[in-house]
This record gives sequence, structure tokens and C-alpha cells, in this order.
Amino acid sequence: MTLTPNQLSSARTQWKWRGTARPPFADQPKSDQISVWDFPRPPELVPESREIVIQWGSLEIARTNASWAVRETAHPPTYYLPFTDVRTDLLHAAGAGSFCEWKGPARYWNLLDKTRSLNSVAWSYPTPFPEAMCISDCIAFYAHDLDCTLGGLKVTPQPGQFYGGWITPDLAGPFKGAPGSSGW
Repeated sequence: MTLTPNQLSSARTQWKWRGTARPPFADQPKSDQISVWDFPRPPELVPESREIVIQWGSLEIARTNASWAVRETAHPPTYYLPFTDVRTDLLHAAGAGSFCEWKGPARYWNLLDKTRSLNSVAWSYPTPFPEAMCISDCIAFYAHDLDCTLGGLKVTPQPGQFYGGWITPDLAGPFKGAPGSSGW
């Protein structure tokens, strides 16, 4: 999927909340938390050195201390792991894709081993927009059907089935994807 410059501009300007002010319904962060409402739009891509471990049952899928956190208004961060730190032998192209107005065209991945499969459980941006080039050799995973930890903390998946953010105790919401959040 490709957008014309006018469609891309329209998609980028639709967002009311851009990290410059919190809406009245935003949770007040505790002293050890940051509000996802303070994250910017367009999103920022920040190096993340906390260890990420992804397990599929007893099988380790990935382990890294060199990921990228994509932080965007109203979303818990999405973590992009270098392919070099992922069991790529278990990844198979899903054939589906989507388009992000900030990162570009996405490619989806299935996880397959000898007896199990998880469809469209991961995605990557092999040819992202220039401002997201740092994630071109990385992949992100939905936490819904996997056991994911960040810095030793168990991750809770972002609500809904589309968004792939990871919720940890250091974040204050509410988070996009929950019922009633489609207009954020």
C-alpha cells in the first residue's frame, strides 16, 4: 500500500494529541512513571538498552540489549529488535502488510516451528521512511501470545488487536486501543 503525498499529509494531520499537552482523561503519572501522553507525534525513535527477552512457551525467540523504542502519543512503546538477535529460522513471511504514516510500508511475519504457528505475530519495515531508517533491519512482536520481558519486567500487551505496544509498570495511560479510544 502506498499513499499519495496528499493522503500522507491528511493521515499525519488527523491527530489532535501530539504530546504537547495531556488530555483531561489522562492518568496522573506516579513519581516512577512517565505518561504516554507526553510522547510526541510524530513518534520518536529511542535506543533501548534494557534487555528484552521473548519466549514462545519454552522456546526463546529473541534476546537483545540493542533495540529501538518507538514512542508515540497515547501508545506504550513498541520495541524493534535487530534481526541478528532473533531466531529468524522461525520467521516466515505472512504475505500481509500495512502502512504507517510515520514509518512507511510494513511487512508481517508468522512464527512457525515443527508443531505450532502464530500468524502475523510480528512486523518489520524493510524500506521505512528516512526518519525511521534505524529500524530497517529490525522486527517488532505483538506480546499477546508470547511471553515478553523488558528489563526483567513482564510485559502486558497494548489493548486491541492492531497496536503492538508493550505496557510496563513505568507507564501511565490510558493507552490507545482500549474501548472508546478510536478517536484519540
